[in-house]
Amino acid sequence: MIPARAFGPASCGNVIAGFDTLGAALAPVSGERWGDFVELTPAAARSLDCDGPFAHQLPAGTENLVWRAADALARRARVELPAFRVRLTKGLPVGSGVGSSSASIVALLRALDGALGLSLSDDVLLAAAGDAESDASGALHLDNVAPALLGGLRLVHADGSATALPFFDELRFVIASPALLLETRAARAVLPAALSLPDALLHAQRLATLVHALHSGDRERFRGALVDGIAEPHRAALVPGFAAVQRAAGEAGAWGCSFSGAGPAMLALAPAGDSAGVGEAMTRAWSEAGIAAEVRECVLDRRGARLTEDA
Repeated sequence: MIPARAFGPASCGNVIAGFDTLGAALAPVSGERWGDFVELTPAAARSLDCDGPFAHQLPAGTENLVWRAADALARRARVELPAFRVRLTKGLPVGSGVGSSSASIVALLRALDGALGLSLSDDVLLAAAGDAESDASGALHLDNVAPALLGGLRLVHADGSATALPFFDELRFVIASPALLLETRAARAVLPAALSLPDALLHAQRLATLVHALHSGDRERFRGALVDGIAEPHRAALVPGFAAVQRAAGEAGAWGCSFSGAGPAMLALAPAGDSAGVGEAMTRAWSEAGIAAEVRECVLDRRGARLTEDA
């Protein structure tokens, strides 16, 4: 085993209309890297050190996701892991809606693959990431780990693979993160166990339209498909100010706005010329509800998790 360091980017699940099916890896337009770093070094026994702005939110023992991800890789790759030390630099808050668990998972997997010289396929790494993510959220869904691992905007298929989709270059992902906590398990707990036939049909139509619009370059159809009829009606009440923030984003020029993943962060898709105003409008609406919020304007991170030597 050799030392290795990897980065896992923030990500946005669902992308409004694609519940558990669409996800995007995020890179701030400012050029900063937004995500988690994992550094591995050989050791006599397993150990974990956590630092970074959100290290205090993490369990440092065997319950930490990095160990679940490591064990998932061992099972999927059928290898025996040596002991090693993990340094996790936590750059994403837990329960934030920007793929915090996924960033740690995919950074660990890339680092471990590199440290051991395994050169595992994306399919094996994605399967291991899904195993670890399901432990974290209580359900198997790949819409965060797939883009965080592989980069870009990803459509998750029924067989567990994920395809990169085209995207409109002029659109920005405006992520407004309020000073609130909403655990993924709690956000999933409010969802219905089944959908009515009309609701299922409408969701399928919107998602199919969105994917077709991306491939055909039909911006009007894409914009019209940006509606979440699955999770948003049930989760909106969990986040104070949701309706006001969503309305403010639309009035400022967003093509669509809903939760980023399970929330509480919200995603607005807006043209680059309107994105700053959209972010300001969302922040203002939350401020009027007595809630502080931080906004990041992002584009797609097309690389996903990768080995890195710098900080």
